[in-house]
Amino acid sequence: MPLVSMNEFLPKAKAGKYAVGQFNMNNLEFAQAITEAAQELNSPFIFGVSEGALKYMGMEFTVAIAEAAAKKSGLPIALHLDHGSSFEVAMKCIRAGFSSVMFDGSHYSFEENIRLTKEVVKAAHAMGVSVEGELGTIGGVEDDISVDESDANLAKPEEAIRFYEETGVDCLAIAVGTAHGMYAGEPNIRFDIIEKVASAIPVPVVLHGGSGVPDEMIKQSIAAGVGKINVNTENQVACTQTIRDVLNKDAKVYDPRKYLTPARKAMVEVVKSKIVLFGSSNQA
Repeated sequence: MPLVSMNEFLPKAKAGKYAVGQFNMNNLEFAQAITEAAQELNSPFIFGVSEGALKYMGMEFTVAIAEAAAKKSGLPIALHLDHGSSFEVAMKCIRAGFSSVMFDGSHYSFEENIRLTKEVVKAAHAMGVSVEGELGTIGGVEDDISVDESDANLAKPEEAIRFYEETGVDCLAIAVGTAHGMYAGEPNIRFDIIEKVASAIPVPVVLHGGSGVPDEMIKQSIAAGVGKINVNTENQVACTQTIRDVLNKDAKVYDPRKYLTPARKAMVEVVKSKIVLFGSSNQA
């Protein structure tokens, strides 16, 4: 089937109290692993593509790989721009075939974030493309962007509710104490903020920085109203560690398939465990 917007499955996830995973696509092996895991468990999912990954893979290859995955698997798959930095980048992705975009205006003032997000929503919705907005600043490192934990700003529930009402986004990422990358200690997630916002708006709350969050906290977040969870670092770690293990074991290995095949298998297991945890098995 063709790529779909997140509206094909996120409203159902919110109503059914489960979450759909966004798994970042960094190359072909990531795309294959994510698709294989989702096929096995009959789950919808979102390919997240950051601007850095887009630069690395190229727009045409990125869209072609995602379209091939959707066609081969028959699953509802959204191809989603992750942390889009501008209206122009979002439009470029939509024109190329992305079915969903995120505009991250969290570094602007609250009013400016609303204004800019509204522009993206208006244009994207006219083309049947879903939009994710962001409020508050999430700490950690993603691509070349680093936000110190002490500079991370939690979202205010009343602002998040107003942000949704004024922009009409299809899901809303709010800073609630998670971070991009792996955690040094245990995250302190503000479930009360999730609950206040999720109970007041009809669209799901998004949890960024899902890698390394304890399972019980993930379950509690979903119960509070999270309907989309982003995972990237855990796949990257599984992939890289497996490659290291293969090469350390045998210095004579030079065929990339010899280390990328086990790396892909390792990622399949990560994605499967997340799909089961999120509760999206058999929801395709």
